[in-house]
This record gives sequence, structure tokens and C-alpha cells, in this order.
Amino acid sequence: MKEEIACEGISGQDISMPLGLRVKLSAMMFLQFMTLPVWFNTIIPYVKTLPGGEPWTVWCGMFIGFGTLASPLVGMFADRFLNAEKVLALTHLVYAALLSACFFVRSPALLFALLLIACFVNMPGWSLTATIAMTHSTPAAFPHIRVFGTLGWIASGVFSFVGIRWFGRADFDTSPWIFAGASATAVVAAGLAFLLPPTPPRARGTPISLVDAFGLKAFSLFRNPRFLAFGLLLAATMIPFQWYMNYNALYLRESGFTYLTLTQNLGQVGELAFMLALPFLLRACGYKWSMVIGIALLAARYACFYGSVRLGCPALDFGGILLHGAVFGLIIVNAQMYATEVAPPELRNQAQGLTMTLTGSVGVFLSVTIFNAVLAANARPDGTHDWATPYLLAFGMSAALAILTAILFRPAAYRQGSNRQPAGPSGK
Repeated sequence: MKEEIACEGISGQDISMPLGLRVKLSAMMFLQFMTLPVWFNTIIPYVKTLPGGEPWTVWCGMFIGFGTLASPLVGMFADRFLNAEKVLALTHLVYAALLSACFFVRSPALLFALLLIACFVNMPGWSLTATIAMTHSTPAAFPHIRVFGTLGWIASGVFSFVGIRWFGRADFDTSPWIFAGASATAVVAAGLAFLLPPTPPRARGTPISLVDAFGLKAFSLFRNPRFLAFGLLLAATMIPFQWYMNYNALYLRESGFTYLTLTQNLGQVGELAFMLALPFLLRACGYKWSMVIGIALLAARYACFYGSVRLGCPALDFGGILLHGAVFGLIIVNAQMYATEVAPPELRNQAQGLTMTLTGSVGVFLSVTIFNAVLAANARPDGTHDWATPYLLAFGMSAALAILTAILFRPAAYRQGSNRQPAGPSGK
């Protein structure tokens, strides 16, 4: 190869850092990941309740996909012009204002437009928080901080519980109050962002090109064949992965579940243990085999759902949901850590944005396009669906991708002459 990308791996298990800093970074993750699921987990069932909302449900499944397209651009801004924590605060404030407007909107078209803009400003926060956390912590400590994002996702279910049990809103998950809860959380997240440690732009003052202006310089990483293989496999894996994220609430509703958000969030309960164990798993298995295991567990998840449909066994549904933690940690967080290690310091925000584009945009668009066609072909006259075929297809795709990843993914090699010694995930 003409060009190699250096990759250090997790060279140690140092997770020590000042308590105050750890608390701030953990709270940042908690609030960032709490702002989305309050409304996103049930947006498709909600839109179905609006007059003329049915045709818009297919587009609602693409919100994250559209939103993450802005991640490289926002990452460029944080790399060159403004501290990452300040960019994060501004995105939260705009997001809160847009969701407040959504509370009063009943037109599916206008609601879609507002939520689309909201995702444009919110989704880059996933990569910004990763960059801020990795800048002020160690590779081994990052998963222990990121796990609070999982806690935030789980905690988002409290809005549903309070609305249903305390205020008697049995339809809370399909009411405008989902936007009010998310908006309030975003305001708190914005206030915290101003208290985060300064994360100044690494590339401030360097010449800027048109490619830089649109946050596209991170795409230069694809010149390395190994990173290109990683990117293609990651985007393809998102096709079966995102089916769960976009449509499992609809499946649960058609299967008779009541607490949709709370039931979905059981997956994040399992994620807690896997996030805490992730540094040790990466050190033992490496980036490659951790990803292979994650994709294999993705296949196991769909085997559970398929078995539930065929056998009428709800316990298998809970099994599939609880596997979410291992799947998410070993694929998504694994990919974030890998992208940070292979990217040069001045491109780390953009590299995180690129990872978000692969997982949240390319994968979402392909997933929604394919899965909507599959669902349409398996629709029943009463508007429900036969989920057996979709889940069987998702299982087959996941199993095939696990095999392809084992064959094709080789973590980026070291530059010749580097004094760094292979350690941790990169050496696997």
C-alpha cells in the first residue's frame, strides 16, 4: 500500500481522571443521549395518529439519516473555528426551540420539516460529545463515560412512565408531550455544555479549501484500502441494525405491548454492562473480532424476533431487545473509538462526523428503503404486518456481514518507522 494509517490501540487500562471532570463528561453523555429517544422511539406511531400522517411514516424513519449528514460540516466548524463545547451548547439551544414548536404542530408536512432541521442540529452532538470525551479522558476511560449516554437513553423512558401513571395520559407515547420532554432536556444539556472543559479547534488558522468548508476532508481516510473496507462494512451493517432502531416500536405495538419506550429501553439496560466491559473486550479481541462478535449478536437478535413471531413467545422479544447493548457497544462505540485512533488530531471531529454519516445516514437510508419495501410486501388488510419474513431477512443479512467482516476487515496498519508498538485492539 502507498499509504498507511497509524493506529495505536488501547495501550493501557488507565481509567483515572479528576472526579469533577468525569462527572461533567458523564453528565454530558447522559443528557445528549436522553434528548432523542423521548420522541424518536415512537415518532412513527405518533405520526400515524395525525390526519394524513400515514404517507409520512416512511420519511420519519430517515430522520437520523438526514440529521447525521450535517455531522462532518459541524465537525469541521469545531475543528477550525469554535470550541467544541460551545458548538454543542448552541446546537442544544436550537434543538430545544425546534422541538418546542413541534409541540403545537399538527400538520405532518410541517412537523417533518421541523424535526428534520432539529436532527440536523442535534445529531452532530453524538460526534461532538465523543470528541470532547476522548480529548479529556483516556481510551480505557471513554467507554466508562460513554455508558452514561446509555443511562440517558434508558432514563428517557421516565417521561413515558410519568405521563401514563401520574398524569393519566395513556397515549403519552403518541402525543405531542414527547416533544416537550425532549425540549426541556435539551435546555438543561445546553447549560451543562457551557461548563465543560475547553476543547479548542485543533486546525484553527490553517488554510481552508472548499473541501474543508463542507467538512469533507475526513473522506481522505478512504484512500487507505483498509479504512475503506471498514467504512463499507460498517455502512452495510447499518442496514439490518437500523431496522431495529426505526421499526421495533411499531412491531411491539402490533404485538400488543403498551409501554413502548420503556420496553425498547430495556435494550439499553443490557448496554450498561457491555459498555463497562468494552475496554477489556477490545483489549482481548481487538477492533476486528469485537465487530465480528457484535454483528453475530445482531443476527442472534433477529433470530429471537423471528422465533417470537413463529412461536408466539414474547420472552424471545425481550431476549432480542436485551441483546441491543452488546450489539451497540461492539459495533457503534467500537467504530467511534477506531475512527478516533486512525484520524490525525486536526481531523478528529470530522472523522467522528464521518463515522456518524456512515452509521446514521448511509445505513439509515438504505435500511429504510429496503425495509419499507419488505414491510409493504408483508402488509395485512387490517394495516398490521407479518413480521416473520422481515426478521428472517435481517438475520440472513447480519450473518452474511459477520462472515464478510471476519474476512475483509483488517485494522489500519502502522506507518513504517513508527516508534509506537502495536498494542490492544490494533494488534488483533
